[in-house]
Amino acid sequence: MQLTDWGWNDELQQQFQSFQSRSATPALGHEAPSAPRGLPLSPARIAREDREAYLICTTAGLRLARVTGRLRHNAQSRADFPAVGDWVIADLPPGDGPAAIHAILPRRSLFARKAAGDNADQQVLAANIDTVFLVSGLDHDFNPRRIERYLTLAWESGAAPVIVLNKADVCTDLPARLADVETVAFAVPIHAVSAQDGRGVADLLVYLKPGATAALLGSSGVGKSSLINALLGEDRLRTAAVRADDSHGRHTTTHRELLLLPAGGVIIDTPGLRELQLWATDDALAGAFADIESLAADCRFRDCAHDTEPGCAIRAALSSGRLDAARYASYVKLKRELAYLARRDDVVAQAAEKERWKKLHLEGQKRMKAKRRW
Repeated sequence: MQLTDWGWNDELQQQFQSFQSRSATPALGHEAPSAPRGLPLSPARIAREDREAYLICTTAGLRLARVTGRLRHNAQSRADFPAVGDWVIADLPPGDGPAAIHAILPRRSLFARKAAGDNADQQVLAANIDTVFLVSGLDHDFNPRRIERYLTLAWESGAAPVIVLNKADVCTDLPARLADVETVAFAVPIHAVSAQDGRGVADLLVYLKPGATAALLGSSGVGKSSLINALLGEDRLRTAAVRADDSHGRHTTTHRELLLLPAGGVIIDTPGLRELQLWATDDALAGAFADIESLAADCRFRDCAHDTEPGCAIRAALSSGRLDAARYASYVKLKRELAYLARRDDVVAQAAEKERWKKLHLEGQKRMKAKRRW
């Protein structure tokens, strides 16, 4: 198996060699971070994640792997563990025993969301993506507001977003749907396709050149698995029909997985997202809502709240119909969501820092007591 098929390149090779050099030179008073079993280190890519076990792509084929105790101990959050698409450093024992993952190479892109529920943690959905296909169905589940949320995360990820409107075979007014999406996706490619009859699917291959990585993201029932089957040329992934009354889908994909395409390129299949809470910055919001940010720059006052201030370009655009009220409402909602997340993260960070200093203080007291005994 050639790692270049999975996206390995000269830049990654340099990073791997740099890691090997650091591993061979222990820091003063510390053990070098090399393989404790005395095995040579090798690069590998995370193909699948199942709880605490991983399937990795290596030059010797696919292997099961687990993270080392040191990596687990040093991890500050869930984002510090390997994710599908990550390039990692591992040792490969002979036989069928699991490999050991020692480190993650720097990520060039990262698609993440806030973990579901009340936990203010980052959940990495996929890493090292060149193109992210934001898949939406052209059936009853079509929702431009949801596309805006996906675009916000896509701009933050570092990957190039591409909107894929699936189920064109059941759409009765395709031009109107395309016009709706064009109002929320500025300078983003839009493709109307049908995984059912194959129309437009070949157009997606331009983003899947050898060595390139793409990921499909979207809610349940939009046809992500069907699209990947169409790109693979075979029914490898399980699919299921959606409900006829509301096009609501069931989760047929239960894990993220890296798949090698016959014509070259790698694609990541992901489960449908029931909950898409933002993990992004104001810059990402500006990328997804460039039209609104541009209008705001024309307001008379730099700190305009777009409420009752004179010379407000946003309110003028809303009054004239130049700016869609629903789009602006979505922008305000997402901005408030990001502000809330930032405030909560700040509280969590302060608590973690307080706990860290408390531990250091206790360790210092133990050392002082030990010195007195001597």
